[in-house]
Order: sequence, then C-alpha cells, then structure tokens
Amino acid sequence: MGLSIGVDIGGTKILAGIVTDEGDVVSTARRPTPRNDANDVLDLVAEVVNELVESTPEPIVGVGLGVAGLVDADRSRVYFAPNLRWSQVPVRALLEASTGLPVVVENDGNVAAWGEYVYGAGRGVRDLILVTVGTGIGGGIVIDGALFRGAHGVAGEIGHINAVPDGRPCGCGRNGCLEQYASGNALVREARLLAAERRSEAGALLALGDGTPEGVQGVHVTEAAKAGDPVATEAFSVVGTWLGRGLADLAATLDPEVFVIGGGVSDAGDLLLASARQTLADKLIGQQNRPAPLVRVAELTNSAGLVGAADLARHPRA
Repeated sequence: MGLSIGVDIGGTKILAGIVTDEGDVVSTARRPTPRNDANDVLDLVAEVVNELVESTPEPIVGVGLGVAGLVDADRSRVYFAPNLRWSQVPVRALLEASTGLPVVVENDGNVAAWGEYVYGAGRGVRDLILVTVGTGIGGGIVIDGALFRGAHGVAGEIGHINAVPDGRPCGCGRNGCLEQYASGNALVREARLLAAERRSEAGALLALGDGTPEGVQGVHVTEAAKAGDPVATEAFSVVGTWLGRGLADLAATLDPEVFVIGGGVSDAGDLLLASARQTLADKLIGQQNRPAPLVRVAELTNSAGLVGAADLARHPRA
C-alpha cells in the first residue's frame, strides 16, 4: 500500500518515522515534547511530519499517531492525556489541516500491541495481549485479528486493573492498581525496601547507587540482579509474581493465545518473566485441564509504537 508515517508522542519525546508496509523504518525524526499546551505539541508534530514527507520522493498514504492517553472510538479526539495535560483535543482535525494527510489517532499501548501483532512477537496468532512494563503499566488487546477498543475506544488500560483493594494510591486517582505492584516504579520501591531491611546482602545493589537504599534506581536493580545480587533478584521475583497474577486475571477474562511483555523492564528477561510465568501457571483457572497462554518478550522494543501507528494509518479499520 505504500509508505506511511508513524508518530509516537510521549511525555518527553516525539518520535516519528517513515515505515514501509513490511514494517521497516526507513527514516526517523525526534524532538523533545514541548511542555506547553496541545497546540504547541501538535504544531511540532506537523513540522516533523512535513519534514519526513519532504525527505522522500515517494507518496505518503497517511499518518498514524500514538498518544499516551484516552482516545475516542472514532480515533480522532484525545479525551484525556494526563502526562501531556491534554483534555478533549481534536487531534485528527488539527493535524489533517496542517499536514494535508489522512490521520489516525490511537492510544500508545494499542499502537504498540498492533505493531507486535503484525510485525513482532504476535505474528501468526489471532489473539494476544501486550503488557508494557515500564515506569507504569500499559498495553493493548488484539482479539480475532482486530484491536479491541471497547464501546468508547478506551479499553486496554491494563495497568489499572485493581490488584489490591484499598492498596497503594495510583496516579489515576484510585488505589491498588496493578501498576503500583508490577511496574518499573514498583520494582525500585521493592528493591529499596529490601535493601533497607537486608543491607548486608545488598552490597552490589547499594554500590551501584550512592550507598543508600534511597539512591537505588531501576538500572541498578537490573544490573545487580544480572550480577547475582540476592536482594535485586528477589525484587524482580516479587514484581514478576504480581505481574503473573495480573496475567492470570486477564487470561480468565479474555483467554489470549499469547501474552507479549514489552517496556523497559522486560529487558531483564527471565529475571522478571520466570516468576511471572510460574505465577500465571499457578493461578490460571483450570490449569490442569486447559491450554495455557504463551508468554513472549516483545520483539520490536522501542519501535513498536511507531511501526504500529504507521500500519494503522494504512489500515484505519483494524
């Protein structure tokens, strides 16, 4: 169908690229996300899109935009994007006017899920759930070869499944959401607590920071765990167990063929996924008498959102 442009708008950066219908990214452009209002961000997006259009002699069939927020069922308006401080922004109309190209707007977890489904770890399956484990938890759902978006377009907020009634407060305004127990932030919190309780065992972990539990960061936990630090390894096990509980609940509701685990924390591989897979197996309803979902690591990593958004620009009814 030709080339399209995918754009991934995050809280800190705008990443855009020209993508072929085989999923190859042929050129990219990156800008820091303005911290002002939606018009400033979308003006910059239009500038980047127009720059990419001018860089190729081949026609661009459309633009797909992934936004970390709630998007309406028509894929045109962002209801709410807390990290961008957006509310009721008519993104499609504004960008189509400034670029002259057809535009599709979608939630960032959904575009990443679609990218993995078409070009990544979900190739060859009909039903998958992407769970992105980063600072928070996001994701997207593909059922019978189509994105499941719900009646109003806002399905797939996996990080806000209630894991613990009246548990830790969440940025969404509720308490006990899964991302408070199974995300990158949760991993750091758990590692700091364990390091404070067991300093004598956490030497490698503490040495990577400033020597105090408060100085431990996410990269330190991963590095220390890979080096065999028992406290860092246990922190991954705790977070992976929470993740596995969430996967078991999702499996009970949607019965996917594959869970694809993405996001920065997934780079730790089996440090995270061993306990997640074991907990999923233990908590899966009817586990002795039914097929179990597979758990795979995402293949497209940081390009999943860009590639998925570009493909949706070519297939806006997906």
